[in-house]
Amino acid sequence: MIIRRSLFLLGAGLFMAGSLQADPVAAPADNNNQVITVTGAVPDQATKTIILNRLREVYGAERVVDQISVGGVIMPANWAQYVQALISPQLKAVTRGELSVNGNTVNVKGDVSSDANRQQVTSQIASALNPTYVVKSQLRVTMAEQAVLDQALANRIVEFESGSAKITAAGQGILDEMNNALKQFNGRRVEVIGHTDSQGARNSNVVLSKARADAVKAYLVQKGIVADSLIPIGMGPDRPVAPNNTEDGRRRNRRIEFNLSQ
Repeated sequence: MIIRRSLFLLGAGLFMAGSLQADPVAAPADNNNQVITVTGAVPDQATKTIILNRLREVYGAERVVDQISVGGVIMPANWAQYVQALISPQLKAVTRGELSVNGNTVNVKGDVSSDANRQQVTSQIASALNPTYVVKSQLRVTMAEQAVLDQALANRIVEFESGSAKITAAGQGILDEMNNALKQFNGRRVEVIGHTDSQGARNSNVVLSKARADAVKAYLVQKGIVADSLIPIGMGPDRPVAPNNTEDGRRRNRRIEFNLSQ
């Protein structure tokens, strides 16, 4: 299982992704509206029900988008109960987070606001599992630095011409402000992540999102940002921040993010 800005099950495992911020004051203004999307495969309907019920309990039923398939995989004994225990309120201390459980291998990534939060999350994960599980933690205490980029972007959308990777004049204006923020990090590596809504073919959306991330990188390099410091990534529709069943939700999902990398 993986937990990120949406929840996805990958092959014989579960993947969840979401913006998992506990403190709504420190979080972006729309953070509490972001969705938790679950994708992948579980052995049976009972396992799926256990996982979905726990997610809805922790995050709210209206935020959980079910993309779980049933059948075709085999899990370790009591896997559903261990996954259920992993989905705890402590995960809300993680932003830009991912929690994956593939069989008995658990990976957790994301940003936390303090070392105490990092220890609390990793301790909870360890206590929820038995010794047969392997836990790999990549939690980062970077929220203070990341906030510089988040505040510069200020939940605004870097716009492109319809169906293309050409940045609009309004989008260029936002990137000019991001350029000033990025210069504060002296060449630190930053992920430039392109996202789309869910309309159309997924593969085409992934290609478009990568092309847009590449276009943003090219624009910022022209403005003086070190090319090697920008890492363009195309996520397509896989990390929505809002439901895709409304025009406003789709507009919010068509976005560029800037994430400080380790």
